[in-house]
Amino acid sequence: MTLIIVLLVVGALLMFAEVFLPGLVAGTIGLLCLMAAVVVAYVEEGFATGNVVLGIVIAGLGLGCWAWLKFFPESRVAGHFISRQTVGDLGVEQPALLGGTGVALTPLRPSGTATINGQRVDVVAETGLIERGTPVKVVQVEGSRVVVRATLS
Repeated sequence: MTLIIVLLVVGALLMFAEVFLPGLVAGTIGLLCLMAAVVVAYVEEGFATGNVVLGIVIAGLGLGCWAWLKFFPESRVAGHFISRQTVGDLGVEQPALLGGTGVALTPLRPSGTATINGQRVDVVAETGLIERGTPVKVVQVEGSRVVVRATLS
């Protein structure tokens, strides 16, 4: 019975150590220790004791998973593993282009390239196709998406 208890304790400690030791080595060895404890319990102590040890292992793993999901993400230790920062602004918005005019450099089917206010910009036609060389006006800017409409002049 001492071997079973030692295997259970060592397995649980190694599973917990997996939090701090990368590579799944400690967790794998811990899981193998827990499985070995169940096998040893069935072989040496009999069916009833084996079932009890199996139940303890399953309950412990379930409780450990629940506690991990419930408490770890908010713990101080998790702060070292979980990034709380935001990536930030990509700087692709171009609100200054709204209302700007220019010329389609490529056919817009519906996307292509145009020169807007002297600046080469990837654009999307609002409706239909716009031929190369057609004057365009920016009617909408959504992040990096610049929507243009063909103009008459």
